[in-house]
Amino acid sequence: MDVRLNNVSQLAGFAKRDDLRFFLQAICQVSYVHMPSLAPTKEVLDAYKKQKGSWSEYESRFNELMKAREIETLASKELLDGACLLCSEEKPHHCHRRLVAEYLQQRWPEVTITHLG
Repeated sequence: MDVRLNNVSQLAGFAKRDDLRFFLQAICQVSYVHMPSLAPTKEVLDAYKKQKGSWSEYESRFNELMKAREIETLASKELLDGACLLCSEEKPHHCHRRLVAEYLQQRWPEVTITHLG
């Protein structure tokens, strides 16, 4: 499940939306789903990345955004069962996919989070 806001950027390399959809299906027989509703807004992302904001401010703003969007109603448990959340960060420490997973786990206690790599 692609939770990136920008999934067609040249910086995405082989992980651009259409390429990734092809590779996942051809190599792994895995479906590709893009859910921009699980991504930060451009404003929230820019405040952190471009304006060098603090991680704690980003985390707070993104958590408020997820709450306002009620993301637990946008992504069903069935769709997320066995899903792998993809974003642009290598590690989960400062990554919104971790925040999405933790937010959903607070609402769905049976969710198990496993960080890959």
